[in-house]
Amino acid sequence: MEIAFLGTGIMGLPMARNIAAGGEHVVRAWNRTKEKAEPLREDGVEVVEGAQDAVRGADVVVTMLADGPATLEVAAAMLPHAGADTVWWQAGTVGLQADRELAAMARSAGVAYVDGPVLGTKQPAEQGELVVLSAGPPAARHRCEPLFEAVGRKTVFLGEEPGAGSRLKLVLNHWIAALTAATADTILLARALGVDPQVFLDTIAGGPLDADYAQLKGGAMIAGAFSPPSFPLSLAAKDVRLVLEAASASGLELALAPGALARFEAAEERGHGGADMAAVILGA
Repeated sequence: MEIAFLGTGIMGLPMARNIAAGGEHVVRAWNRTKEKAEPLREDGVEVVEGAQDAVRGADVVVTMLADGPATLEVAAAMLPHAGADTVWWQAGTVGLQADRELAAMARSAGVAYVDGPVLGTKQPAEQGELVVLSAGPPAARHRCEPLFEAVGRKTVFLGEEPGAGSRLKLVLNHWIAALTAATADTILLARALGVDPQVFLDTIAGGPLDADYAQLKGGAMIAGAFSPPSFPLSLAAKDVRLVLEAASASGLELALAPGALARFEAAEERGHGGADMAAVILGA
């Protein structure tokens, strides 16, 4: 197949690289900052000047952009150049309102739309170990399956309705943000009480209270190792805002997410937006 990959940041670049691996597909890549896409040339990927240049003639278009507004802007530019048989896999975390708007844009353009955000960070993306949360028409999902297999270890099929993937992604992101913020506060509490925070992590290790993510992010927090980012703090804050927006629209008032967001935003205001999300501990 001919693949157009739009958005080659921390997640998008390794995803495009894994899709191109083996030479089964012709891959064209575009990124707003072209320099970030240039390393893909070594993998046989054609790096193009404009999104429309990548999309022309593509069987599948993949968008992996930072947020809803960026994806909406790029979609408006690229959809007029998509073919009648093109499938669009929207892989980013854009939130429910943007997902509805994107699906409507796809319908208007006559393009099949697959709502398929991915679960994972930089290392799983590099290793092809992401989890794809896929919703869309069966024929369109079927065409995307080789790409899902190239980037992920697992695909969760959620039915034909666009939005189902995005809803599950927000549920998962709430869990990730709450766990990360709780780990940060627990480390801060340990320090305040004169307890070695590493002893906390060692004590829960291997037991029912343990979580690999707590060990990973907690270890980074203790070491002050926030760069290079596995997932930038600024994007984590964006994801929590999307969670709160969706909860509010559903009439639900969450207890943990507002506190987590306050920590993320405080760390971002202190200049740590480009650091790993573990830098939430610096928002205290």
